[in-house]
Amino acid sequence: MPQIAGMTTRIAPAIARVVKPVAASVAPGFRSARVWIGLGILAPLGMLGVCVVMLMELRQDAWDKAEQTSRNLLQVIERDIDRNIEIIDLALLGIVDNLKLPGLSEIAPQFRQRILFDRAVNAKDLGVMLVLDENGDVAFDAASWPVRRLNSAERPYFQAHKANPHLGLQISRPLISQLSGTPIVVLSRRIDKADGSFGGVVLGSLSLHYFNRLFDRIKLGRAGTINLFLHDGTRLVRHPEPNSVLAPNFADSPNVQRFLREIRGSFVGITPSDGLERLYTFTQVADLPLILNVALHTQEIEGEWRAKALVIGALVLVLCGLTVGLSLLVGWELRRRAAAEAELACLSRTDALTALHNRRSFEESSERIWDEARRRGGAVALLAIDADHFKRYNDRYGHAVGDRVLQALARALERSARRPNDLVARVGGEEFSILLADIEPEGAAWIADRVHAAVGELVVWADGVDVGPVTVSIGLAFSLPWKGGTPEDLFGLADAALYEAKANGRNRTCYTVMGIKSRHAA
Repeated sequence: MPQIAGMTTRIAPAIARVVKPVAASVAPGFRSARVWIGLGILAPLGMLGVCVVMLMELRQDAWDKAEQTSRNLLQVIERDIDRNIEIIDLALLGIVDNLKLPGLSEIAPQFRQRILFDRAVNAKDLGVMLVLDENGDVAFDAASWPVRRLNSAERPYFQAHKANPHLGLQISRPLISQLSGTPIVVLSRRIDKADGSFGGVVLGSLSLHYFNRLFDRIKLGRAGTINLFLHDGTRLVRHPEPNSVLAPNFADSPNVQRFLREIRGSFVGITPSDGLERLYTFTQVADLPLILNVALHTQEIEGEWRAKALVIGALVLVLCGLTVGLSLLVGWELRRRAAAEAELACLSRTDALTALHNRRSFEESSERIWDEARRRGGAVALLAIDADHFKRYNDRYGHAVGDRVLQALARALERSARRPNDLVARVGGEEFSILLADIEPEGAAWIADRVHAAVGELVVWADGVDVGPVTVSIGLAFSLPWKGGTPEDLFGLADAALYEAKANGRNRTCYTVMGIKSRHAA
């Protein structure tokens, strides 16, 4: 924690050094704190939106890759199974054809066996190859002579061929071999006599270990599975976990029903046996009554994507945080600068001692009031006010008391000119001005009287002693801007009237109206 605090202490000034010139150099439209705060919200939202879109595309890529991998695996497995069964079936068809050779029964048994099985080849995991007569007894055995004694009349495949002359190649459910005692499936074809009646069955057994060894080469992840079903819903093989029973039937399973109904395709479903969600990709094996499927666990499909999403998401959140922080910092800096500029602007227009308008502000406002009066046909009056014998306060009591006298005068002038548009200003050391708009000469004179009365009531203390009466001299000028002239002309008239008031004994008002001078004693 101390290290983090130290880093924060070092980073914050650095960011401020970067932000200040940025804030100073941005376009005027971007100098608003609200704009930067808005950008600080919109930019992270934009980044989050882009991040979400990108992550969704990456997720879709992961699923597309998984589906393509599943289809490739299915294609490889299907070709191997189809080719192996095709080899066995060709051997069975060869035996059926050889049984029709003329004079076959007259040939010695050992030669007859060689002729019958001459097309038989060593298919993968091929077990026995037998010819059964119409009673189910072994008539010919590819592996030995004399033949092994065996009767398969009760086997379902034998009964199926006996009942249906058009059955073709039959693939049995898994069963235990009577000869080897291992789990097998039997591939069989019907043998017809010359008159078309049932003459027996030729068969070849295929060990289930063939499928297990084939599937062992496939990498599916920890929870992936491969399954091979017959068209009646019987599962021949499940990899990597074998069937708990020899030939379980899943005809009632929604997943298997979909396999059998759609023949090929893919979907996401729940495996009833373990409750895991998997991506099932399935297809029929060539024209055989077999359905092969590859099932990949969805958690493993998205595993790599989740790792990437975590890293990318964390980076985007950090960037969003930095963006928000920088935006808030820039906004804060802009608000601070705006407040400072407003304060400076106010100070530049305000007298620091009396808090009245200063000379600069008074002159700018006078121009505006004069122009408005000229446009509207109004009148303007100016009171030039000077504190009488002000130097004696500074000389006798010090500048601090002189400052208090000026502050008291400022408050008295503000109380005297209380209309919203009346402008009161300190324009010099002890010189004040009051600019009055939209007023008659009599009203201006009345305000001058109010000034004298308010000033006469002032009491300023110095070390517990009243410094004495405070008085002012006033020069009042009245003009009609729409008849001509300038503010400078008005100021000149008011100054001349003020000098006249001071020359005539002070504590009085002298005023000028359209060039006619008059005196008014306070």
